[in-house]
Amino acid sequence: MRVKPVKPLSRRTVLRALGAGAGAAALAGCGVPAAYVAPGDRAAADRSERDKRLVFANWPLYIDADEDDPEKRPTLDEFEKTSGVSVKYTEEINDNDEFFGKISPALMNHKETGRDIVVVSDWMASRYVRLGWVQEMDRAAQPHVARNLDPLLRKPHFDPGRLHTVPWQSGITGIAYNRRKLGREIRRTSELWHDDLRGRVTLLSGMDEAFSLLMQGNGADVTRWTADDFHRMTDQLRRLVAKRHIRRFTGNDYLKDLSSGDVLACQAYSGDIIQLQADNPDIEFVVPEEGAELWAESLMIPNLARHKRSAERLIDYYYRPDVAARLAAAVNYVCPVPAARDVLASSKDKELAELAANPLVFPSDDMRRRLATARDMTAKERPGFAKEWNEIVGL
Repeated sequence: MRVKPVKPLSRRTVLRALGAGAGAAALAGCGVPAAYVAPGDRAAADRSERDKRLVFANWPLYIDADEDDPEKRPTLDEFEKTSGVSVKYTEEINDNDEFFGKISPALMNHKETGRDIVVVSDWMASRYVRLGWVQEMDRAAQPHVARNLDPLLRKPHFDPGRLHTVPWQSGITGIAYNRRKLGREIRRTSELWHDDLRGRVTLLSGMDEAFSLLMQGNGADVTRWTADDFHRMTDQLRRLVAKRHIRRFTGNDYLKDLSSGDVLACQAYSGDIIQLQADNPDIEFVVPEEGAELWAESLMIPNLARHKRSAERLIDYYYRPDVAARLAAAVNYVCPVPAARDVLASSKDKELAELAANPLVFPSDDMRRRLATARDMTAKERPGFAKEWNEIVGL
């Protein structure tokens, strides 16, 4: 049965300055001592052996779906059949901060969230890890994760060794442009500031989504960036905004601007551009010579989850190369399981075989050398940096 590829939504969202979600995020950013949960208080009695079910909270359109019945999810259905575990799959995460605000009251008060697996962006996952709100996984029970996780994603600054998080999917924040309409190539971030792009370039409005690429364009090592690197980048943006070089700061609506030709170049997510290229082959995606950010959205097991062993089993299942290949074919983000490439390459289906050669799903060796994951902002840094960023962007 063919799996229908889905057009993924952008899950790299704007950091909100107001609202319930941001209020809870601010609490995490400040690292309120009363909210921290010590390692010995994170686990609950596991019911996996006698209660064969679990709850998996994810983003919309972020899993394979049957072509004839979107309610059927072939890889998940297969797991249920082979494991005997019933999975309640909910598409309830639409924004990192909003979801944080939804489950943080339970976590800070040492109560169950009612979920065994959740998926959030790594910049937000760092807050959960810092607060001690997620459990360490048993890698001995996850041999596929241990063997197949992409080396580029193994050592995030916030979770050394990936003990508390496992990437669900990954992606690249780079540059997209219309090569035919622009009439030239873009190979460096600095080329966005050329006069022929004045008023025809957009950047992402979310600080966590945008800052890494811009600092890399200035030569910063984002794995160890400093306050000086950040301020150098924001000073540059102020000048560009003042002379109206940047058309605007956007959310996922940059796709509309790029498609219409109102914008000729923009900061963009690799997964979105794969979809756009299917309709417009003039659209190019670039990992600049100075580098771009490789990010992930990761699976976590919240504190007091009642089905931890079943959750670990499901997570490990998705790191089987054959299963990872099917998921990659559906969502078109960067696959965190490089071995899935060989599975797709050997497919008799021409489209699947071609996907194995797509560098936006399986980055080439040359591209991989230019990818880096930025260190996360500390609780002390975030309020000041966010204030400075929001003043420039207009949030």
